[in-house]
Amino acid sequence: MISREQVLEALSLLQDPEYSQSLVELQFIRDIMIKEDSVSLSIIASREGEEYAASLKEQAVQTLRSAGIADVHVRIRAISDFDRKEVIKRNAAASIAQSQAKQQHQHAAPSPAVPSNLLGPESQVKFIAIASGKGGVGKSTVTVNLAVALARQGKRVGIMDADIYGFSIPDMMGIEERPQLVDERIIPVERHGVKVISMGFFVEDNAPIIWRGPMLGKMLKNFFNEVNWGELDYMLLDLPPGTGDIALDVHQMIPQSKEIIVTTPHATAAFVAARAGAMAVHTNHEILGVVENMSYYECSKCGNRDYVFGRGGGGKLAEELHTKLLAQIPLGAPDNHPSEPDYAPSIYKADSTAGQIYLSVAEELINRE
Repeated sequence: MISREQVLEALSLLQDPEYSQSLVELQFIRDIMIKEDSVSLSIIASREGEEYAASLKEQAVQTLRSAGIADVHVRIRAISDFDRKEVIKRNAAASIAQSQAKQQHQHAAPSPAVPSNLLGPESQVKFIAIASGKGGVGKSTVTVNLAVALARQGKRVGIMDADIYGFSIPDMMGIEERPQLVDERIIPVERHGVKVISMGFFVEDNAPIIWRGPMLGKMLKNFFNEVNWGELDYMLLDLPPGTGDIALDVHQMIPQSKEIIVTTPHATAAFVAARAGAMAVHTNHEILGVVENMSYYECSKCGNRDYVFGRGGGGKLAEELHTKLLAQIPLGAPDNHPSEPDYAPSIYKADSTAGQIYLSVAEELINRE
């Protein structure tokens, strides 16, 4: 009688078109029942449509008959959201395991072709973590615009989108391509003179990330160890809001990192942001200053300012954290158009009001060196 292992071995030749992996490797072969010379099973279909389901069923039946099984019964089931999440989790875990194995091999036989570690003692990179107490205050907007402002000042800049649950940097910078793999290392995507790596590059169709803290920390380490960043002057890290696992990992992994706290003028937002600042203080990370985003709305016709979200939150937070209020960014959207060759939805032009403010912040950070 044929065994379960023989059935799976025969079906391992079938590839899923969406994930480009074996149906067996994806664990899409389910409910295998064997009775004498009869086999029945279910197959998860990643694509919709009766035509694809019929083709998949026919392939499975013919494959098993070629393996000597005369009586074959195949049922096709549509993939569920849970199935997709499980595939993402398994693939991510496999990627991490491969990276760890490769690192062990490199330690056993170091290769001179591997670039130096950003976190190594010889690294001259200046790390700036952009943090906030809560979401929705424009932390990622500040990250991308400050990075571009530093690049406009001639600095070599990278962004690590460490907000692994709520990654947004690629979309904000208008990045549509994916990183390339060269000599077994990931090459970050460069946009507006800034090198970018993000979890968003490795997740299909904006799928949610359902991981526990240790898995997130390993992915963050991979962003440092598996990416060929080249030569950098500044690395900006877009942290998740709050004081969770990733923020703690960053504080532990990069003791030399400094921090900018982003808030809005609202007193409650500033109160919550103080927690992120307190975390930086308790882990001996220097706070470079506070950026107050959405500080006011300026009428384009009359120039009057309306303080839509209140006033004073940023200044009060800076005073509480014994640091400086670096900037007050007005409420508004960049004057960009999708037809522009370097279109990025969230990056302000250098000559705009907000763009000039970010350039001033960049100059101040450079002058502190």
